[in-house]
Amino acid sequence: MFLNHTITALSSGMASLVAPIPLLATVEAENAPIVLSGVLLTLVVIYLASKLGAEAAIKFDFPPVLGELVAGVIVGVSALHLVVFPESGLSASNSGIMTVVQSINHLSPAALTSVFESQSEVISVLAELGVIVLLFEIGLESDLRQLKEVGVQAVVVACVGVAVPFAAGTAGLMIIFHTAAIPAIFAGAALTATSIGITSKVLSELGRLKSKEGQIIVGAAVIDDVLGIIVLAVVASLAKTGEIDVVNVIYLIVSASVFLLGSILLGGIFNDSFTAVVEKLKTRGNIVIPAFIYALFMAFLANAIHLEAILGAFAAGLVLDESDARNELDELVKPIADMVVPIFFVAVGARADLGVLNPTVPDNRAGLLIAVFLIVVAILGKLVTGWVVFGLPGINRLAIGVGMIPRGEVGLVFAGIGSASGVLDKPLEVSIIIMVILTTFLAPPFLRIAFGDTVEPPASGEPSSEKTVISG
Repeated sequence: MFLNHTITALSSGMASLVAPIPLLATVEAENAPIVLSGVLLTLVVIYLASKLGAEAAIKFDFPPVLGELVAGVIVGVSALHLVVFPESGLSASNSGIMTVVQSINHLSPAALTSVFESQSEVISVLAELGVIVLLFEIGLESDLRQLKEVGVQAVVVACVGVAVPFAAGTAGLMIIFHTAAIPAIFAGAALTATSIGITSKVLSELGRLKSKEGQIIVGAAVIDDVLGIIVLAVVASLAKTGEIDVVNVIYLIVSASVFLLGSILLGGIFNDSFTAVVEKLKTRGNIVIPAFIYALFMAFLANAIHLEAILGAFAAGLVLDESDARNELDELVKPIADMVVPIFFVAVGARADLGVLNPTVPDNRAGLLIAVFLIVVAILGKLVTGWVVFGLPGINRLAIGVGMIPRGEVGLVFAGIGSASGVLDKPLEVSIIIMVILTTFLAPPFLRIAFGDTVEPPASGEPSSEKTVISG
């Protein structure tokens, strides 16, 4: 968007050499300060909502991230309409933030729509940056050595967590509900997702991120994300052409494997360079700035080869976890995460339209019945993953299964692409959205129950980088 604005401004400037500047050429430039005011007011609402929600969750002994998600629902499309996005189907006139902006600036309907779209895009980018920082922080808090120890189990958990819900969901929709093959496959694919951002945040808050269960869940969720990208590519190709692009699938598998393994294997070399750079820099930010340069570059590389940017950020965190400056870097990253991560969670909640649960809407009734089926498959299909872990006696299998349940924004991506391609009809789209909402909101409290109320102490001689949740 900003690049488009720049190009528009440059082209308009050159056109002025030969002709008067048309009025429309200056509209976006004139509205730039108004877009900024909309973004600033939206951030005020997001931060206020996230803090109140997190504090309320603590009082009721729930993970703070659940409070942030609920706060997002309250200020979003389901309730107050303060933080809304164009893809939800609402217009600028439905946005509380835009109403305030309009009352101050007296914009035309066209200009208000332009401001609304630009403001929403900025918030969406900030939310994406928030989840990138979150996964970088999670990577720093993870133990690469322990992650390697449970690597085989994580792969098994991820594969079962993708295969079981996909097969059960697709077959069930075709046999029980007589859904056509391609829509059934698309809905089954939506069941494979796992939201690593939500699960890892809860694990961190519970002090369980470095437990064997936590490392298996995080490792499996990362692999799940890679598999999800491949599955999405397959079903999207199937939806567009009716056939699978085998070359693209092979490319995704190879690129994902090479990227993750290469990042970890080359980590030792980079750590030496990182330490040398940190020792030479004498100004403020000598540790955190090089670290974020590396994290953002890794996120860029992942995105450039058509993987998720969060995978690159997570890999960067894993690599830097082995560096000498890791403990200090942990503390430096936390304030940055505190500023941008809440934007992501509130945005996820704000996009959740609970209106799809209303049975008085005819389109919702058929979707609710299918949703019940999808929810059962979504929960059981991930719960079974805890019972495929081997060689670890005494492991909390229930916690592993519960930790794989939330679909979060990943599931919404599947629903959005399916809807945009015309593959999903309204009842099936509604059922997927309901499944995503419920699995996202139910997983955090159930994960707390599965682990119990105790918080594991750090290993002897190792400072804790976990956030301890104080019971209310």
